[in-house]
Amino acid sequence: MPAPLSPRLAAIVDALPLTPGLRVLEFGCGPGAAAREVARRVGPTGFVLGVDRSAKAITQALAGGRMPGLAFRQSTIESFELAPGEPPYDLAFAIRVGALDGRHPELESLSLTRIAAALTPTGRLLIDGGSPLREVRL
Repeated sequence: MPAPLSPRLAAIVDALPLTPGLRVLEFGCGPGAAAREVARRVGPTGFVLGVDRSAKAITQALAGGRMPGLAFRQSTIESFELAPGEPPYDLAFAIRVGALDGRHPELESLSLTRIAAALTPTGRLLIDGGSPLREVRL
């Protein structure tokens, strides 16, 4: 059984507009704690892909065990692309990701373009920095 989410992560996951069957991307997933909880909430008809630039983070996420409707992939946001035949996602979220929170403004425009390309036409991007999240218009 994975450890419970920290209060901050729990508040962020609680603030996501999750419904059963959603396809969700998490950028900067780290060891996968939030992605696992989101996968539980979107249920067996949903799917969550955790993405992180760090090979170590992806290794830790995979070591957390497999569960239906959850996968992890190593990629930067600015180079992220859907795999051939991969359906687009309904929702993306990111917590403490430098390309989206102002720490690396040179990557923001390309990152937002890549995220928009991975989402459905009505897809949404939520990042930390609100109460606890804020939506970024794509």
